[in-house]
Amino acid sequence: MRLPLNQRVAILLHEGITGTQGKTGLAILRYSEAPIVAVVDRDSAGKSLPQLTGINRDVPIVPSVVAALEYKPEILVIGIAPGGGAVPDDYWLEIKEALQAGMSLVNGLHTAMANMPDLNALLKPGQLIWDVRKEPSNIPIASGMARTLPCRRVLTVGTDMAIGKMSTSLELHRVSKLRGWSSKFLATGQTGVMLEGDGVPLDAVRVDFAAGAVEQLVMRYGKSYDILHIEGQGSLLHPGSTATLPLIRGSQPTELVLAHRAGQVHIRNHPHVVIPPLRKVIQLYESVASAGGAFGTVHVVGIALNTAHLDEFAANEAIAQVTAETGLPCTDVVRFDANVLLDAVMKN
Repeated sequence: MRLPLNQRVAILLHEGITGTQGKTGLAILRYSEAPIVAVVDRDSAGKSLPQLTGINRDVPIVPSVVAALEYKPEILVIGIAPGGGAVPDDYWLEIKEALQAGMSLVNGLHTAMANMPDLNALLKPGQLIWDVRKEPSNIPIASGMARTLPCRRVLTVGTDMAIGKMSTSLELHRVSKLRGWSSKFLATGQTGVMLEGDGVPLDAVRVDFAAGAVEQLVMRYGKSYDILHIEGQGSLLHPGSTATLPLIRGSQPTELVLAHRAGQVHIRNHPHVVIPPLRKVIQLYESVASAGGAFGTVHVVGIALNTAHLDEFAANEAIAQVTAETGLPCTDVVRFDANVLLDAVMKN
C-alpha cells in the first residue's frame, strides 16, 4: 500500500512544521505526488508553507482538522515522528473527528490503531486505517547473501537520527534515474513506506530478525536493478539506536554515504554524547561495514550535509569545510542536488 495518488490528503502536523518532530509530514510534502490539500498545525496556521520550510508546495496551513474539512480531504496522515512513536494526547480528538468526517487514516506511529474498537466504530464503508509500522511475515535470519548480488547497494548512514538519510537516498535515486540507471529506492522507515508503497518499517521488526528483513528486501530487488538506494535509519553514535547495524549487515552495502548536520557537535537531546570528527566517524562506519574483512572493503564515498538552518553563503562555506576536512565530495542534496555524490558512488 502507498499514499493514493487520486485521493485528497491532509497532514496532521501540530508543532511539526517548525519543530523537531515533523519529518514525516515534511518529507511527504516534499516528495509525495499525492494531492495534499491542507496541513494541520495550530502553531503555524495562516502562514506560508514555502516560506517556513523552503518546500515549493503552496498548501494552506490550518489550525485544526475541522478547519481542514473546507478543503475536502479524504485521507488524514499523521505527520509527526515523536521519540518513542506514541500518539500525543491532544491528537486523539482530531483523529476521531477525521474518521467521523469520513476520512481514512494513515498512521506511521508505533501505537497501532487499526484494531482499536472505538476507532473502528467510527468507520464507514470505504474508510480504512493503515498502520504502517507492521512487521513483515516470514522473515529469515540474515545470511549475508546480499553480497552475492551484482547491483550497487548504496546505504545512507548518519551521525545522528533525523538528519536527512531518507532525503539523501531519495535524491540519489532521482538523479540515478535521470542518468538512465535502473534504480530502486528501498524504504526502511514509515515515511519511506508511505511514499514508495513497499519496504520494511525496520523499527517495528524484532531485533533478531531485523537484518533478515533488510536482506529479504534487498534480495527481492537486487537482480532487477543496477543500483539500490537503501534508506538509512538511526546512527551508530546514538545511544538509543538499534537499526543501523542490521541495515549494514542485511544490505551488505557496496558504498556508504554519510549524512551530517552542519555544525552539529553532539547527539540531539543527548549533549553528553559528542559527535567525533567526521574522519573518525567515517573510519567507524567503514570498519563496522567490513567487519575486519569478513564482508569485504566498504568505503564512505561522500558526505550529505544538511544545511537547512544556514543561508546559502554559510551553506557553501560549510560544504567546503567538510570537503577539506574529509577529503570526500560533499553537498546538500536537497538544497542543490545529489549529482556530486552519485559521481562518487560510480567512481568507487
